[in-house]
Amino acid sequence: MKNSDSTQRFSNRVENYVKYRPGYPSEIINFLKTKCNLSDKNVIADIGSGTGISAKLFLNNGNKVYGVEPNNEMRNAAENFLGEFPEFISINGTAENTQLENKSIDMIISCQAFHWFDKDKCKPEFKRILKKDGYVILIWNEKTESNDFMKTYYDLLKIYGTDYEKVNHSANTDDKVINKFYSPYNFNKKIFNYRQSLDYKGLEGRLLSSSYIPLEGENFDNMIKDLKNMFRKFNVKGEVALDYDTLVYYGKLK
Repeated sequence: MKNSDSTQRFSNRVENYVKYRPGYPSEIINFLKTKCNLSDKNVIADIGSGTGISAKLFLNNGNKVYGVEPNNEMRNAAENFLGEFPEFISINGTAENTQLENKSIDMIISCQAFHWFDKDKCKPEFKRILKKDGYVILIWNEKTESNDFMKTYYDLLKIYGTDYEKVNHSANTDDKVINKFYSPYNFNKKIFNYRQSLDYKGLEGRLLSSSYIPLEGENFDNMIKDLKNMFRKFNVKGEVALDYDTLVYYGKLK
């Protein structure tokens, strides 16, 4: 990861992260089977695996998954969350030092984490652990401004987020950054639509799972007041929907 601080940003948010972070479209698996020759025999390295949300998608496909995660609290949460899967192997490592063996991995995935990595250091590490013709798959759920609720929610993030613009992955992982990472080889991109429906408790938990959101103080109180007002205004039958574009980048590193 870029620095020690980035690996600890979510330590006090794990419970909300586990409960309220969105998953990923199940269609991704069939898509990768078609485009990247994914099979249930492939060994997957999930880099920045967090609480195990992304790993579960591939474990359900029958894959062995090494979850590489430097944050102790999130790694422990993943081990509990995925305890029913004997093919999940939890690793205390980073993108730049995965602790995995040379040429041991068929496919690297990184979901909602690539923007934290030191790109210059993790690229040779990825090359080291990948087998010949192995793929690197980068995935994000990117919130959209698809309706008035989403626009208002974005405004709240910008108002109360302590360093929202600095750590916002969409601002730090545009196609130019991705192109440089895969260079000199090409990458491909696919976008899926994804929706997360939440009651108020879920909406608050989703908000508080973000590392840039305050957890106490005057700004916290004002933020929760604004969030409740937002929910009252926009909910339909007790729920609101967060709309995402799930971005999937895929390519090889030689």
